Amino acid sequence: MSRIGKNPIAIPAGVTVEVKDAVVTVKGKLGELTQEYSDVTIKIEDNNVIVERATDHKNERAKHGLYRSLINNMITGVAEGFTKQLELVGVGYRASNQGQKLDLALGFSHNIVLEVVSEVNVETISEKGKNPIVKLTSFDKQLLGQVAAKIRAFRKPEPYKGKGVKFVGEEVRRKAGKSA
Repeated sequence: MSRIGKNPIAIPAGVTVEVKDAVVTVKGKLGELTQEYSDVTIKIEDNNVIVERATDHKNERAKHGLYRSLINNMITGVAEGFTKQLELVGVGYRASNQGQKLDLALGFSHNIVLEVVSEVNVETISEKGKNPIVKLTSFDKQLLGQVAAKIRAFRKPEPYKGKGVKFVGEEVRRKAGKSA
């Protein structure tokens, strides 16, 4: 039995979960998310969501914990939301935003202008003497991770000086340079 899959998911106040035609819909104060599912059964019993599987077939075992985690992330997202912070490490690296347009100066000849989807809120924090920070918040964990990964991919942190776009708290493995 999947240790993750067998745990029930508590539904907090202000969140509604609806299961209909192999689609789970979760609505909350921050938004609405839907997820299709297969090979498992999803039931709502006394304010808990329970994910069960019929047999021990390999596909069902694999999807048991997966769908439980996806539904848990959906419920957490519409109730509380998720936040990711990216730090720009490097001389002259800057970030600014006008609404949903993120303007990044990452050492290329031109600035990178990224139009961020409306479900993800963008905020830039620039303090004197500290590295600029791009703060992303959303109720959709998958979309948030995808946007953060796209921003990080513009200039990944390199191992010699540590310059680049990294997540706040991420440890960059450093290498020794050439020795004379």
